[in-house]
Amino acid sequence: MSFAENKDEEDLLLQQDILDSRPFSIAEAIGREGGTFLKGESTVPKLVQVITAINTFIDRNLRDPSAALQAILHQWVKVDPRVSQQKETPLVALEQILQSILDNPDLLYELVRQVDIKWGHMYDERPYFQKPGQPPHPNDEYTHESVKKDLQNLLIRLKNHRKLRDGDF
Repeated sequence: MSFAENKDEEDLLLQQDILDSRPFSIAEAIGREGGTFLKGESTVPKLVQVITAINTFIDRNLRDPSAALQAILHQWVKVDPRVSQQKETPLVALEQILQSILDNPDLLYELVRQVDIKWGHMYDERPYFQKPGQPPHPNDEYTHESVKKDLQNLLIRLKNHRKLRDGDF
């Protein structure tokens, strides 16, 4: 018998001696069996992991000094059903979200409105609301055009990241 086999046998005998001296209880039996229940699995739910991965990508790749656009994108990602549909490919969900905002002017205007509100709350100032078809206020940090450009740049970075990661040269 090898040393490893001898040690395993000794461990089993020691465990058996310990268990023999204890009174049986359902709670202890469940506790012993439950000890391996999550072995190899994360205690963080998969959807939370996916949202975190997307938000991390946004934070690292979106230039947003005031962080209001990042905050609102985080909120939109959290409630978008495409995120739960793309659990295995979170950045595909982000690409779909960004593309849908860029393809729909009304959605873009709503995003900018929410970002303006967030900026106002963050800095305790009255935000500048740009109306569709009107020029922005000169001091407005988040205009329809600037947010559109920021989202386009984020989408380009996302596609480049996915190409590099997937080896599509």
